[in-house]
Amino acid sequence: MRFSPASFAAVIAMVMALSAKAQTPASPVITPNSVVTDSPASAWKAIPADDILVMTLAGNKRVVIQLAPWFSQGHVGNMRALAKAHWWDATSIYRVQDNYVVQWGDRSEKKPLPAGLKTPLPEDYSIPYRQTLGMVKLPFRDSYAQVAGFIDGWPVATDGKAAWMTHCYGSVGAGRNGPPDAGTGAELYAVIGHAPRQLDRNIAVVGRVIDGMANMASLPRGTAEIGMYGAEQVPTAILSVRLASDMPDAERPQFEMMDTASKSFADYMHVRANRKDDFYIAPAGGVDVCNVPVPIRTKPLK
Repeated sequence: MRFSPASFAAVIAMVMALSAKAQTPASPVITPNSVVTDSPASAWKAIPADDILVMTLAGNKRVVIQLAPWFSQGHVGNMRALAKAHWWDATSIYRVQDNYVVQWGDRSEKKPLPAGLKTPLPEDYSIPYRQTLGMVKLPFRDSYAQVAGFIDGWPVATDGKAAWMTHCYGSVGAGRNGPPDAGTGAELYAVIGHAPRQLDRNIAVVGRVIDGMANMASLPRGTAEIGMYGAEQVPTAILSVRLASDMPDAERPQFEMMDTASKSFADYMHVRANRKDDFYIAPAGGVDVCNVPVPIRTKPLK
């Protein structure tokens, strides 16, 4: 079989094109982690030391909680006062309910509260919604509200009149008795299971666990009703709870959260909803507000 010069040239061109294509490096796969890793310093905001609680459990295991004073000012004010008074020292984690919550405080309910603590507290369950809050809205439907999204680094929902923090994995809320009681901020819980969004607007969400979550989620489950520790179980002792701002500089933890108004967070949110890396066969094309955990990191050394 004989090739014309034109046909031969065409074959050579095709071979060269295929060779060049084979040598072209593949485009990097974009994942949520890669977006976080590649984000610039301008996409991060320092978490104030006065908004960080450091809880030390038996065995010197640490749990770090970020407070949310913008949404639950009354409860957070009390929590700061409780930490300054060392009130939680020698209390315990006494409830661990599987796929639900870990709860801590004074199980006996007899430990006197510090003088000057504000009681009764208002129902810090929501704040008035307004455009100036700068809510970054998720472009996907929410099962519990008209709109869900993020305000200043926190997952929230709104009905257009009020905005409230959502109960997601790691969220910290204030325990209370029946209404109109709103709790004092002394009894707290952290979500360790599927997001119990039915609690939204019924309990004050006061913050979230940002480090050491495994030290709570791995605790033995309670054997008594609603996950309370039974008589045969030993509650997990709380050695201390301190505001980071009250700790020596050398011991003070420093964290940053991704700015939810940044382009990096917009990219991160998009990729969370549209995974296209090798593992995924069918991108979901949507995501729940609790499945977009706001990235938190320890502050990089200068």
